[in-house]
Amino acid sequence: MPIPLRVLIISDRESDVQQLVDALRQSDYVPSTARVSTGGAFREALAHRWDLILSADDGGPLGPLAALAILHEAGADIPLVAVSGDAPEESLLEVLKAGAADYVRRNHLSRLGVTVSRELSQAEGRRERNRLEQQFRQAQKMEAVGRLAGGVAHDFNNLLTVITGYAELLLSSDLEASQRTALQEIQRAAERGGALTHQLLAFSRGQPFTARTVQLNTLIVRMQKMLSRLIGEDIELIAVAAAEPATIRTDPGQLEQVVMNLVVNARDAMPGGGKLVIETANAQVDQTYAGPNVDLKPGSYIVLAISDTGMGMDPETVTHLFEPFFTTKAPGKGTGLGLATAYGIVKQSGGAISVYSEPGRGTTIKIYLPAAEAKAAVEASGQEPAAALRGSETILVLEDEARVRKLVCEVLAGRGYRVLEAVRGEEAIRMAREHKGRIHLLLTDVVMPEMSGPQALEQIRARHPNVKVLFMSGYTDEAMVHHGILDSGAAFLQKPFLPETLARKVREVLASQASAG
Repeated sequence: MPIPLRVLIISDRESDVQQLVDALRQSDYVPSTARVSTGGAFREALAHRWDLILSADDGGPLGPLAALAILHEAGADIPLVAVSGDAPEESLLEVLKAGAADYVRRNHLSRLGVTVSRELSQAEGRRERNRLEQQFRQAQKMEAVGRLAGGVAHDFNNLLTVITGYAELLLSSDLEASQRTALQEIQRAAERGGALTHQLLAFSRGQPFTARTVQLNTLIVRMQKMLSRLIGEDIELIAVAAAEPATIRTDPGQLEQVVMNLVVNARDAMPGGGKLVIETANAQVDQTYAGPNVDLKPGSYIVLAISDTGMGMDPETVTHLFEPFFTTKAPGKGTGLGLATAYGIVKQSGGAISVYSEPGRGTTIKIYLPAAEAKAAVEASGQEPAAALRGSETILVLEDEARVRKLVCEVLAGRGYRVLEAVRGEEAIRMAREHKGRIHLLLTDVVMPEMSGPQALEQIRARHPNVKVLFMSGYTDEAMVHHGILDSGAAFLQKPFLPETLARKVREVLASQASAG
C-alpha cells in the first residue's frame, strides 16, 4: 500500500531530487518533496512539517554537518539521513556522531527504503515517549498544585466560617439600616470567597462528592433552556444526543457546573457569534487506545463533547488550560478557575478531559466519563423543615481553631444546648471521663495536632458508648478518606458553614436512631 512521505532534500542539484524520489518509490513511498541548498532556505523550510530530511549535498555550502547544527538549533525532531557519494568513512562517522540518523551510499540507494522505514518508526517512538513524559510531568504539576490548593482552602475555610458565622449572628439582631447593609456586603464577600475555595477543592478533587446514576442526555436537555439564555441570541446552540442511553455515575450538580464553565468559555471565544455544539456519544476504550487520554482504563465510556467555532488557541495555551488562575481573558473578566474546576470534577468522576484547538478554527473539549448501568436516578429527598433548631442535650465541642470553636459554642449555647469545650483530644477525653451525666454528641474537627477527631472519638466511646458524632473539616475529601470519615458513613459538615446550617445538622444527627462512626 502506498505510503505518503514528506521529504525535505538538501542539495544544489535538481537531478538528486529525481534520483532520491525514484529510490523511495521503489519501496512503496509516495514522496512529496522540496529542495533547499542554503542555510537560510533550510531554516525557512523547517517551519513546515517534514517526515524526513535527506542531505545529498556532500561538498556544497550546506553539508550534513551544517544542516544538523541548524536542525538542533531549531529543536526539530526530524530524522536526517546523509546520502553520500565517495565521502570517506571518517567523515560519515563524524556526521553520525553529530546526530544524523544514518547514511546511505549513492551506489546503494536500494537501502534507502529500509533505512527510511526504520528511522520513521524510531522517530514515532521518540515522539510518543516525549508525549507520555510531557503528560506525566503535567499530571505531577497538577497534583502538586491540587495539594497546595487543598491546604490553602482548609485555612481559608476556617476564616470564612468565622466571618460568615458572626455576620449572620449580627444580622439576626436589631441593627440600623446602614449597619445591616454593611454586614450584608461582608457576608456577600465571604460567600464569594467560599465559592473560590469550592472551586479550589474541586480542582484538587477534594470537595464533597455525591455520586448518583445520571442520564446524561436528560441532564443536557434540562439545561438547554438555561444555556440558551446564557450564550445569547447570536450563538446557535445545537444538541446531539447519543442513540443509546448515556448513563453515568457522577454528582449531577457538579457535572452541571462543568458544562456551565465550558459553555461560558465557548461563548467568550465567539464575541461575534457562532455555533456551539453539545453532543454525547458512547465509546469503547481498549488497551490500544492511542488518544490524548492514555490514563483512561479500558472499558465503556460516555463522551460529552462541547465544540465552538470561536477564535481557538495555540498549543502552548492548551498545555496551561487547566492550571488554576490561568486565563486567556482580559484582567477582571475571569478568575482562571473555571477549567481547573472542570478538570477536578471530571477526574473525581473517574473520567478524563481532552482539548483540541487551532487558532481561528475553534475548540473542541471532550469529557470521557465511565458508563454505568441504566438505573433510575434516585433524586435526593427534600429537606424536612425543622420547627425549631433548638435542644437541651449535652454537646462536647472539640476544635483546635480558637475562633471557630468560640463561634460554634456560642451558636449551640444560644440554642439551648449544654456545651463542653475542648481544644485538644486529650482534654476532650479527660472531660468525657470526668463528666457525670450523658454526653449526647461529640462535634469534632477531623485533622488536629497530636490526636485526630476519630482517635479522640474512639477513646471517648469507652466511657460514653452511645455518644453520637458529627465531624467537621475544611480539608479535602482525600484527608477525609485518610482518616476513614467518608467510608464510615459518619455525619460530616464541610467548612465554611453558617450558624443555621450547623444547628440544622446537629439537630439532624441527634434525631437519628443510630450512632454514626
